[in-house]
Amino acid sequence: MSYRLGHSDLIILLLAIATMLILSRIVAELGKRLKLPVVMGELLVGIVLGPTILGTMFPEVFSFLFPLQSNEKVAYALDGIFSLSVIMLLFVAGMEVELPLVLRQGKAAISTGFGSMIIPFFTGFAVAWFAPEIFGIVDTGNNKWIFSLFLGTALSISALPVIARILMDMNIFKTRIGMIIIAAAMFNDLVGWLIFSVILSLSGNGGDTSSVGYTIGYVIAFGAFMLFIGRILINRALPWIQTKLSWPGGVLAMSLGLCLLCAAFTESIGIHAILGAFIAGIAIGDSVHLREQAREIIHQFVTNFFAPLFFVSIGLKVNFIENFDVSIVLIVLVLAYIGKVAGAGLGGIAGGLKRNDALAVGFGLNARGAMEIILGTLAYNAGIIGKPVFVALVVMALVTSLTSAPLMRIFMKDSPELKQ
Repeated sequence: MSYRLGHSDLIILLLAIATMLILSRIVAELGKRLKLPVVMGELLVGIVLGPTILGTMFPEVFSFLFPLQSNEKVAYALDGIFSLSVIMLLFVAGMEVELPLVLRQGKAAISTGFGSMIIPFFTGFAVAWFAPEIFGIVDTGNNKWIFSLFLGTALSISALPVIARILMDMNIFKTRIGMIIIAAAMFNDLVGWLIFSVILSLSGNGGDTSSVGYTIGYVIAFGAFMLFIGRILINRALPWIQTKLSWPGGVLAMSLGLCLLCAAFTESIGIHAILGAFIAGIAIGDSVHLREQAREIIHQFVTNFFAPLFFVSIGLKVNFIENFDVSIVLIVLVLAYIGKVAGAGLGGIAGGLKRNDALAVGFGLNARGAMEIILGTLAYNAGIIGKPVFVALVVMALVTSLTSAPLMRIFMKDSPELKQ
């Protein structure tokens, strides 16, 4: 069988991509007028185009436009594009991380970061470990162990880009509370994605715990190399690239090329490609020589081409109505709110924050947004979770993102920082 796209296959592929891009942009712009996250519009388009609505009402149209089951060549091409999309998204997320900022915020940020990571992790891990049947997990060693680790990690991460946007909309981004939230979110995302990459590696080899040490060693070695030696080399190379090569093509090609090289390396050693892209993003984004214009061009390219394709593709994977389990959704929501708010709140109080400010920090960090959806998608593709848990994670990401700002305002109503 030839895997080259034929004439009709190419037409279908182009129609599918065009439909996803055009409709997601239209709906996202309408959603922005209602102050809804862009990702929500992109997800809604995916649900409408997927088996939930289009596949139910017009199955022939759905199977023609998105032949994920009937046409292997188009399915492979789309899968490759979606995989590249998530790699690019993690690269941009990594560029948002500023490691020195975490240390500059002092005791409050460090204690908040640890609290908002540890308590949600152990809360999620404990519930999954002692009651896996709630989530439809067969109580066997490997499945139970990997799923418990995953749920703990999923409840620990935040969505740095979403949180930054919320803080800017509230006009508290540059306040002390805003900086503590940003620093803690960076810590959450960095540690969370490192842990998740290990979980993906374990799920790929059947949960063989004997490989845990090697996987963690690879992760630490790669991360240390890129964040220390790699950053130095990038800092020295960027001025030459931005002045000697054509602008902005030179820096774009080199940055995205390095992202893909790092992604290929981590994939080759048994760790998911997303970790390489994420670490590459941190190393490049943290450089003082990267021009803001170049950063913005990369951000706009990824968020307006790759991001819509990825988030629309989520709706193509499952039927959200058939797989909506109310009990699982409620359990995941309760765990998300309790774990993150309690963890960040206690950490903030230990770091010297007042109670209401600490709770505001907790609700600020509770916005999961796109990062939670990416995490859930990768776990679903790897077979770690089933469709009901996947749907619950998507719902949780949207609900926590929408409620973050209103709940923060309640606890900051008397704060002078909110009035600035």
